[in-house]
Amino acid sequence: MTNYIAKIAQEFSLQPRFVEATINLLDEGATVPFISRYRKELTGSMDEVEVANVRDRIAQLRDLDKRRDAILKSIDEQGKLTPELKVKIEAAETMAVLEDLYLPYKPKRKTRASVAKEKGLEPLAKVIWEQGSLMPEQEAEQFISEEKGVEDVAAALQGARDIIAEWISEDADARKKVRALFKSEGVVSSRVLKGKEEEGSKYKDYFEWEEGLKEIPSHRLLAIRRAEREGILMMDTSIPEEMAFDTLSRMFVQGQNAAAEQVEIALKDSYKRLIKPSIETEARLESKKAADLEAITVFAENLKQLLMAAPLGQKAVMAIDPGFRTGCKVVCLDRQGKLLENTAIYPNAPQNDQHTAGAVVMALAQKHNIEAIAIGNGTASRETEQFVKSLGLPRNIIIAMVNESGASIYSASEVAREEFKEYDVTVRGAVSIGRRMMDPLAELVKIDPKSIGVGQYQHDVDQNELKHSLDDVVMSCVNGVGVELNTASKQLLTYVSGLGPQLAENIVKHRDANGAFKSRSELKAIPRLGDKAFEQAAGFLRIKGASNVLDESAVHPERYETVNTMAKDLGCSVEDLVRDQNLRSRIDLKKYVTDTVGLPTLKDIIDELAKPGRDPREQFEAFAFADHVHEIKDLTIGMKLPGIITNITKFGAFVDVGVHQDGLVHVSHLSDNFVSDPASAVKLQQKVNVTVLEVDVPRKRISLSMKSDPFGQPAPKQKRRQEKEPEGDLQAKLAMLKGKFNS
Repeated sequence: MTNYIAKIAQEFSLQPRFVEATINLLDEGATVPFISRYRKELTGSMDEVEVANVRDRIAQLRDLDKRRDAILKSIDEQGKLTPELKVKIEAAETMAVLEDLYLPYKPKRKTRASVAKEKGLEPLAKVIWEQGSLMPEQEAEQFISEEKGVEDVAAALQGARDIIAEWISEDADARKKVRALFKSEGVVSSRVLKGKEEEGSKYKDYFEWEEGLKEIPSHRLLAIRRAEREGILMMDTSIPEEMAFDTLSRMFVQGQNAAAEQVEIALKDSYKRLIKPSIETEARLESKKAADLEAITVFAENLKQLLMAAPLGQKAVMAIDPGFRTGCKVVCLDRQGKLLENTAIYPNAPQNDQHTAGAVVMALAQKHNIEAIAIGNGTASRETEQFVKSLGLPRNIIIAMVNESGASIYSASEVAREEFKEYDVTVRGAVSIGRRMMDPLAELVKIDPKSIGVGQYQHDVDQNELKHSLDDVVMSCVNGVGVELNTASKQLLTYVSGLGPQLAENIVKHRDANGAFKSRSELKAIPRLGDKAFEQAAGFLRIKGASNVLDESAVHPERYETVNTMAKDLGCSVEDLVRDQNLRSRIDLKKYVTDTVGLPTLKDIIDELAKPGRDPREQFEAFAFADHVHEIKDLTIGMKLPGIITNITKFGAFVDVGVHQDGLVHVSHLSDNFVSDPASAVKLQQKVNVTVLEVDVPRKRISLSMKSDPFGQPAPKQKRRQEKEPEGDLQAKLAMLKGKFNS
């Protein structure tokens, strides 16, 4: 444990005592949100990212030690564990180094070297390996044996070289140096398979492609790998052979004589047949891991921004899932999101019954005191929006488009069937759209994050790592906002620190059977919700209108006594502290510092008393697309439009401008200033103004710009690459050049 602590502290620039405390808390079952929010004194106020880093790194180190112990045991059982080898194994800091050291002792299937050894050729290999002034052919004559299957000198020398090749391939230092060459000089290349040109046309940028392994971006590598998996491309990861031969020769070839020539031949065979395939596989796996990590990081950040989107709040909402032939499904929800009524209207083609549809919408709006109308952004959305806006509804009714990505996934899910047994998928989908407007976080937790559509290549990355990362994001968002105990769904409660699916279900059952919770302490009556779970969860659960105002806040029950003491010392009530800033300003926090409660926690308490249970999300703002633009064919070069950021990638951001096809703002057009990382320049769901650079109607491609003068001077030069850019990256650049030419 001491070694773990020191290593993690050094890697993440943390103090060892805080690392140790964090590991202990994690081992005791504490969650990342709980540790970062309620154990600041123990961790030195580490944030969630730092706590998660410690959690993940300690797991990696423990896995490494498990493998180390298994390797030591295996070699020892073979009677081959020397003190020197043991020291090397115990000093290994990566799994790759461990496996290299274990390779010579690892049980193998029959190899060319093992066959040669069975034929008694190992002594010949050893003599040649010494590279003395002998004549290999003469030495080999001694090993010719029909009985052993060694027919002639050539066969004997071949067997000896096979043994030498295996020795070279199992040398840890040799593998380390070749591995380093792959990292520094490795090249990823791809070519189209014969006859697959038409089928794989979407990958044509990579039909003849070559790029440095250390330079290739995540999205490009994942695209090539996907095309390889689909049987369109052949992908290769390699280094110049001569460079590898030269490196290995300096290690193993001694002098210039006949024996050395045999070693040289064995060395080249070893690299081509044994080392390169093995290290290339490693390089592919490592590059895939790096690409996965980058893609998952982008996805996680996008998901976080989407989950933390501004909520409308508790309003009576009418939600419309638009359509043409099948009509528009309309649902009305009360302020708690409960379904009150549903129907269908047909204002769009082919029926075009706007008169009847308008009467229905007006009547429902009046009947249910509708305060906002949410319209899904799918098929027929712009036509439906235009229709609703033409009805002359009261001006205080908010009309807004809502991103419906994943709503169909929810409507067909077990969660939706359980919640709305008697309704079909169209009703469920419309309800989801309305609830997303009211509270995106509460509704989106019911959907598999991969189905929300805010990532790149999310189905190509490591699914376990993706789930792990996205679960972290959802848990962070849910606990960061806090959960209303008396209205939260089972799915939302599942993500509360310390709960999980079973306890969440038990809470909902208890609530249904006994009515609303009046205090946090009532949670202790929930079956299987013990002291540990209560400690982890209580601070993140809110009870609006509770008799104890602290039950509405993020103040943890374990600190209620501290707040009561503060109020008592000032001769007032806790409610007075919440209402009166002057009273709070008179509190001397140092007076309440103890062995377990420090200034960080006390400052958090004061912040909560100022605004109990405050929502950290931004205020809701209605957004409207340009009225005169409904389809991609309505776009023209130079047109300026309002839009919403729907997805952020490493090469740019996608923007919805209301034409059912998102446009791409390439990274070079995100700002007048140089932008290296799109995530630093824009946020998901951000309202932006864009200029149309290029429109390709047949291919449904739209290039946009957020620059103030997109057809003027180009952005500051980015690092020049020698190889060609893929077509997707060229869209904005071509449009810019075209604009300059026209002007």
